Amino acid sequence: MTERITTIQDEVFIRRDGRAGRLTLNRPDALNALSYNMIGMIWRTLHEWISDDAIELVILDGTGERALCAGGDVRALYDSRISSGGTALGEKFWREEYHLNALIARYPKPFVAIMSGIVMGGGIGLSAHGQHRIVTQNSMLAMPETGIGLIPDVGGTWLLSHTQGQLGTYLALTGARMSASDAIQAGFADHYVVQEQIAPMVDRLTAHGGALVEDILEEFETTIPDSPLAAARPQLDDWFASDQVEDILARLNTTTDELAQKTRKILLRKSPLALKLTLAAIRRARHLATLEEALNTEFRLVMHLLEGGEFVEGVRAQLVDKDRKPNWSPKILEDVTSDIVERHFAQLIGVEDLGL
Repeated sequence: MTERITTIQDEVFIRRDGRAGRLTLNRPDALNALSYNMIGMIWRTLHEWISDDAIELVILDGTGERALCAGGDVRALYDSRISSGGTALGEKFWREEYHLNALIARYPKPFVAIMSGIVMGGGIGLSAHGQHRIVTQNSMLAMPETGIGLIPDVGGTWLLSHTQGQLGTYLALTGARMSASDAIQAGFADHYVVQEQIAPMVDRLTAHGGALVEDILEEFETTIPDSPLAAARPQLDDWFASDQVEDILARLNTTTDELAQKTRKILLRKSPLALKLTLAAIRRARHLATLEEALNTEFRLVMHLLEGGEFVEGVRAQLVDKDRKPNWSPKILEDVTSDIVERHFAQLIGVEDLGL
């Protein structure tokens, strides 16, 4: 029996379904992009379900066939920054979103994320920190933040820093798309289930509860297709080993390999500042003890990028004016000095850290 509990403007369908709590993102026209209201509703619901013995597991999915969640609502952050000149909404949005990411990662009940369709940015934060992460033949995952003057956040630096070899460095800097098999290879997902089996799998999960989650997932998963990312790993490990973006570009330029040349062209279109901050953040995240520490670092970085205007310019060029001609500042990698990088890792005056 399914019992609908409540919604906020129908942006999230929240209900009990058998033994499961169901969270369905419901902004299909916006590819289920995560709004500020949705963050608060999901946070409160997850906290309520911790003490609800009737809820044995949580299942997260999205309305429609196109996306679980294409990311956070960056257009709303842009509009707020332009209209008010301030960063208040950005601070609230990211602070609460990152607390939600941390809650999902340590959730005491099985958390099953169905990562069907597009899963990017904030969608990664809602799903890839869960205990059980399912991809299908329709899944497409990415962390494309460097293209809008931002860094991979929502715990992205933590996930990307713990991939095999330099896969995470490549994915972070380029924003390259992952297929289902790539996502499993990179540690963003666990189980491959064909889309046609998702509904019967969910029926079994809701009927039999938390204790049998892993058994049910194994029952429905099938052979994972070959991963193009895994096949390219020897080259990527070589090209992306350096701690300097300039060295990575130079290495890519020493070969006529088609993937190398394509990758180099992609990097040259990204924000030089975001590239350097992203690489530094990933290298540092390798040595952090917890996801929470990485989220704290990411919070400082995204707030600096919002305040300094790089993120605003990236969103303008990609999503508002759509001229695809961002005026990055600094314009070239060589002008992003180590002092500039270090300043972005410092706490902002008047903005408290997350406290995670």
